[in-house]
Amino acid sequence: MKELTKIALASSLKKMLNYKTLDNITVTDIAEDCEVNRQTFYYHFQDIYALLDWIFISETKAAIQSEVNYANWSKCLENVFAYMLENKNFFINVYHSVSREVIERYLYDIQNHYLDIVISELDQDKILSIEDKRFIERFIAYAIVGTILEWIKNGMQTDYHLITKRIQRIMSGDILKYMV
Repeated sequence: MKELTKIALASSLKKMLNYKTLDNITVTDIAEDCEVNRQTFYYHFQDIYALLDWIFISETKAAIQSEVNYANWSKCLENVFAYMLENKNFFINVYHSVSREVIERYLYDIQNHYLDIVISELDQDKILSIEDKRFIERFIAYAIVGTILEWIKNGMQTDYHLITKRIQRIMSGDILKYMV
């Protein structure tokens, strides 16, 4: 029952974000749309941003569809792009909200997490220092997130397959080169 209520609240927020920005949506709006009281919302989420985080985390895991590793990281990134494009208005309206940093943090956290997995797989012999590993993760995550944010800013018009291909071409072997 708890999960169904969370899903209903998430669906309501996503529906509203199809036609207005996050700044113009209240907990009361979401609760009324789901036909629950505000306390029910607060039983599940601290605020709208917590609900937004829950949507990002739960739906991205489903979109990726597999465990991330060095062999498939670009396919997983492509799946994230596809998920975002399927929810275009949602992401554009979150991006254009006062709380744009929510989407930046979400994208950064997910990229950093998956890069940690990929780099750890590549560095099984522990050649990289922890500082070097973290630097590589942050550097690549910021590059990817910046690219995604630019894509959203421009209305998600560019073919994400092309973007992913370009990112893959730039990164192909660069992590391994850093380790030498």
